[in-house]
Amino acid sequence: MDVPYFDPDSVGQANGNYFGLPFTPGQCGLVLLSVPWDVTSSYGDGSRFGPDAIIGASSQLDLYDPVSPGQWRRGIGTLPVDYAIQEKSQFLREDARKVMKHLENGGRVTDEYVAKRAERINAASQELNTYVYDTSREWLAEGKTVGLVGGDHSTPFGLIEALAGKYGTLSVLHIDAHADLRICYEGFEYSHASIMYNVITKIAGIEALVQVGVRDLCDGEAALAASDSRVTMFHGWELAGNAFRGTTWDEQCAKIVERLGENVYISFDIDGLSPLYAPNTGTPVPGGLTFDQAVYLADTVRRSGRRVVGVDVCEVAPGRDGEWDGNAGARVLYKLCGIALRSMYGENIPGEL
Repeated sequence: MDVPYFDPDSVGQANGNYFGLPFTPGQCGLVLLSVPWDVTSSYGDGSRFGPDAIIGASSQLDLYDPVSPGQWRRGIGTLPVDYAIQEKSQFLREDARKVMKHLENGGRVTDEYVAKRAERINAASQELNTYVYDTSREWLAEGKTVGLVGGDHSTPFGLIEALAGKYGTLSVLHIDAHADLRICYEGFEYSHASIMYNVITKIAGIEALVQVGVRDLCDGEAALAASDSRVTMFHGWELAGNAFRGTTWDEQCAKIVERLGENVYISFDIDGLSPLYAPNTGTPVPGGLTFDQAVYLADTVRRSGRRVVGVDVCEVAPGRDGEWDGNAGARVLYKLCGIALRSMYGENIPGEL
C-alpha cells in the first residue's frame, strides 16, 4: 500500500510490516530489525517465533497513542525478516538442549561432549552479533533510529555495540526479571543470560547499566552488580516495598532515571512485566511491572530530556492458545517506538498523509 492512500483509522493491514504501516525503511525515522533466534534459551524456548507473533498481532493495534501522539507518522519501518536465522537457530537449538541436559545430569562445561557443541554455538552467536552490528550500523549511518525485535535476549548485543560506537557513551535501561550478568552461562559465551555481562565487559563507552524489575539472580550476579559502579539494580522486591511504604511510582521512576546518562538504550525483556502479560515467555517469574508502569518509566526517560537512541523487545514467545503474548509484545514495542521517535526528533510531527 502506498503512503498517500493509507488510512490510519481503517482496518489494520496484514502487509508483513509491524503495525501494518505502509512505509518502506528508507521513508522512516525508525527501522525495526527482527532477529528470530533463541538457541541458548535455558528453560522454555519459542522466542525465535516472537517477531512473527508481534507482526501478526500488531495490525490489530490502533495507532493513536496519548504517550506519543502522531509519532508513527515519522515512519516505523520493517526490515525483511531473515528466516535463515530462524532455521539455523532451530538446528542449533538441538545441540544446546543436549548440552543443558548433560549439565543438569551432573556433567561439566569442560567435558568434551559439551565443549564441542558449545564451540559451534558460540561461533554461530558471534556471526549473528556481526550481522546485527553491521545491519544496525548501516541504518544508523543513514540517520535512522534502530530498534530490534528478538528472539532471546542475546540478540541485541550487536545493536548496543553499534550505538555505543555512534554516540561514544551509552546508558542502558534494562527492564527484566533477570540480571543477565552470568558469565558464559552453560558454556555459551553469548547466552541470553549473559547479555548484560557482555555489554558491560565487551563494549566500550557503557557508562551506566540500570536494571529494573529484577526478581531472579544468582549470588555471582549480585556480587558483580555490587562491585561495578556503573551498575544500579532496582530489585522487584525493593520497588514493591517502596510502594507498600507509600512511595509513588513517579518518585521511583525519577530515582531510576537519574542514574542514566544523556544517551539511553532501552532493553526490554518481556518477562520484566508480570507473567499475566506474557505467560509463555521462556523464563517467567512471579511479580513484575505492570504494562503502565513500564511505559511510564520509559516516558520518564524522554521527559527528563535524555535521548532514547534505541530500543529492543525480546523474549516474546507465542503460546498455543492464542496471540496474547504477541499482543502484549506489540503494544510494548509500539509504545517504545513512539517514545524513541518523540525523544529523537521532538514534538513536531509530519502533516496528514
